[in-house]
Amino acid sequence: MRLRTGFVLETGAAWLLALLWLLPLLYAFWAAFHPPEMATHFDLFAPLTLSNFAKAWTYAPFPRHFLNTIMLVTMILSAQLVLCTLAGYAFARFQFFGSNVAFGLVLVQLMVMPEVLIVENYRIMARLGLVDTILGIGLPYMASAFGIFLLRQTFKTVPRELDEAARVEGCSPLQVLWKVYVPLARPVYLAYALVSVSYHWNNFLWPLIITNSVESRPLTVGLQVFASTDQGIDWSIITAATLLTSGPLLIAFLLFQRQFVQSFMRAGIK
Repeated sequence: MRLRTGFVLETGAAWLLALLWLLPLLYAFWAAFHPPEMATHFDLFAPLTLSNFAKAWTYAPFPRHFLNTIMLVTMILSAQLVLCTLAGYAFARFQFFGSNVAFGLVLVQLMVMPEVLIVENYRIMARLGLVDTILGIGLPYMASAFGIFLLRQTFKTVPRELDEAARVEGCSPLQVLWKVYVPLARPVYLAYALVSVSYHWNNFLWPLIITNSVESRPLTVGLQVFASTDQGIDWSIITAATLLTSGPLLIAFLLFQRQFVQSFMRAGIK
């Protein structure tokens, strides 16, 4: 009886937390698909409209912001996959002088918040002449300590017999990596890609500091134009713009949520 009561309480608390988490998103959907005067009036018979999305799309250069964001996350993810794969493979399968110290430094980077390095990163980007460029936004994030750690743990679970069999067949270390390790780690790559894309798609502070023009600003920085209070704040347009920004991420997560959860369960620390 006590176990059943505890299970019911845990389930109820989980549903309550889920509902609290969903409330802002539910309000965003309500306000975005209804006229401004109905944004704070929950009338089930209120008329639906798509004009808020049309206004949001024309109010700011959304096509340019979308293009900048897609270019940014694609560039960062491509660099991270290459660098993290090579580093994770080296830490998982090779013993070299200072390997434990180097991996310890990687773990230390996990504890450093990116905001702490903003001033130094800006100084370096200014010296390189990359201020107000998409490359300047993405360059500080191309080597991910989290990605190196995750792939290192995944590669360590691969049986050494497969590695040795590939070497007997005449494969070089890079061929072993490409033909043995990478295919076995595909679910982990998918999960990491979703995490990386969602983080850099929503990153705001660093792009705000490093960019000065529309030509290089991503979606998150472009959204600040809707926060102008000169003519009042229209919550219907703001929520519509928010859904336009977060919609691709929500769709991607709904499509790949099973692979996302399973890959992290399979890539546990061992």
